[in-house]
Amino acid sequence: MAEESTLTSKGQTTIPKGIRDKLAMKSGDRITFTLMPDGTVLMRVKNKSILGLAGMLHRKGRKPVPIDQLSR
Repeated sequence: MAEESTLTSKGQTTIPKGIRDKLAMKSGDRITFTLMPDGTVLMRVKNKSILGLAGMLHRKGRKPVPIDQLSR
C-alpha cells in the first residue's frame, strides 16, 4: 500500500486516511521513526496498552504462577 503526503514548511505532514485506518490509528497515538542504513524509514505506531495483555496467558482451571517462579 503506497500513498503520498506533502511535508509542510514546519516539517509536518498528514498520514493518509487509508494508512491511518489500516493501522487503527487515532488521535494521541505515538509514532516512532527508524532510519535504516539503506535510507528506508520504518514507522511504528504505538497504540496498544500493556493493559491489553492482561489475562492473555490465563487458562481455565490453572492456578496463577508467581512472578519469581516464571523463569524456572
